[in-house]
Amino acid sequence: MEQVEHTQHVPAPALGSVSLEEELALIRRGTEEIFPEEELVEKLVAARRERRPLRVKLGVDPTASELHLGHLIPVLKLQQFQQLGHQAVLIIGDYTATLGDPTGRNKARPPLSHEEVLENAKGYAAQLFRFLDPQRTELVYNGRWFGQMRFHDVIKLLSHMTLARMLEREDFQLRYRSGFPIGLHELVYPLMQGYDSVQVRADVELGGIDQKFNILVGRDLQKEVGQPPQVGVCSPILIGLDGKEKMSKSLGNYIALNDPPEEMYGKTMSIPDELMMQYYELITAVSLQELEEIRRGLADGSLHPRDAKRRLAREIVQRFYGREAALEAEAHFDRVHREREVPEDVPEVVLDPGTLKEGRIWIAQLLVRAGLASSNSEARRLVIQGGVRINGQAVTDPDLDWPAESGAVVQVGKRRFARVVLR
Repeated sequence: MEQVEHTQHVPAPALGSVSLEEELALIRRGTEEIFPEEELVEKLVAARRERRPLRVKLGVDPTASELHLGHLIPVLKLQQFQQLGHQAVLIIGDYTATLGDPTGRNKARPPLSHEEVLENAKGYAAQLFRFLDPQRTELVYNGRWFGQMRFHDVIKLLSHMTLARMLEREDFQLRYRSGFPIGLHELVYPLMQGYDSVQVRADVELGGIDQKFNILVGRDLQKEVGQPPQVGVCSPILIGLDGKEKMSKSLGNYIALNDPPEEMYGKTMSIPDELMMQYYELITAVSLQELEEIRRGLADGSLHPRDAKRRLAREIVQRFYGREAALEAEAHFDRVHREREVPEDVPEVVLDPGTLKEGRIWIAQLLVRAGLASSNSEARRLVIQGGVRINGQAVTDPDLDWPAESGAVVQVGKRRFARVVLR
């Protein structure tokens, strides 16, 4: 399994090495709902008595190549269970991903081929094992059982669900009432996720609160085959950098897990103040006692929000890249934003004579060549929105033919730069 440089694996803990009360407090941290919580307590007590770690399941569908902090939250909860001495069961949904989870959507996802899913899965595993100890993680692909199913087996699985029960889902209700089509394959998805729990004999399943219905389906299927039903531990949905919508790559309000330290630090500093505690609680390893002190300090004014956010940015970067990288990212942020200096290591964009027309270049083309925009249309939008500067001066005309100047610094937003070099 490919590993990245900074990992956070700790020595294998002993089951029950903390008190039951401490274990419950840690599990409750950053959770929106545990259902049923009394069953979780019973399972934890039995695990201690029988010296049998709980099997804690997390399923991930590799539907894209890049993960963001919102995807990380249940992974960190799985890491926490590992550190409490329990068994992590990570399911890569190579079959469920070809359908696509319909949760929260008003239309079906575009289908992915199995080859595309497997390619995405390579990147997923590398990113997730930055936090999970591979020696204490059972990694399985659900194609192992779905790939062996006959049509008779599929019909048998479908018989465990009624249409009325499926339409209890709010997103399906809304689509049905609004006349938006619901594909029959989408109705199968919750059953597939639930069947995963049967196959791995899960004691606990983790996920966002939007996964509650699917987790409950897993409980039902386990009961029907005579297994003890799993307990759901659901986390809240992480709000993105805009402070309004859930973190999403399509909305551009995200922090990617593979963002470089400086980018990760700078993006964290841009979140609204009212989101800080959610990020502290869900993403960082700050202790419960310290979280309460930060919350109290922000409430009574003894802690300035700027200082709290700077620590939050350090904590997040440190979790991915280590303490030294976090301090360097903070120093970089101070140089660029507080002291208004251009970074020392600005990437270069080389312009040769064939690129220029009478010594000029269209501003959109310049941004694309510099890697500061992915397309001419995005570049034009950045200029119109006032996000582009050259040598500190705002560019306001998206049709500008800029007279190329060697050594000029092009800036997009607060954190991205390129230095022009003429050949």
